[in-house]
Amino acid sequence: MTVDPDEPTPLYIQLANIIRGQIERGELTGRVPSIKTLAQQHGVAMGTAERALVILRDEGTITVVVGRGAFVKRH
Repeated sequence: MTVDPDEPTPLYIQLANIIRGQIERGELTGRVPSIKTLAQQHGVAMGTAERALVILRDEGTITVVVGRGAFVKRH
C-alpha cells in the first residue's frame, strides 16, 4: 500500500494510516523504519514522513527514543 497524491486526504495522514495498519496487522513490530526510509519507500518528502510519525507518537501507537529511533508501543 502506498500514498495517493490524488486523494483529498493529506499525504502525511495517508502515511500514518498505512503505518498504523501495518502495526495493527502485526506486519510492523519493534523498530519503525527511519524517516528517510519511510520517505523513500512511499515516495514522499522527509517532512511528510516525520509528520506521520508525530501523529502516531501523539496517539500513543509508537514511542520515540531520541538517538535510537521510533518503536511500536506495546499494549
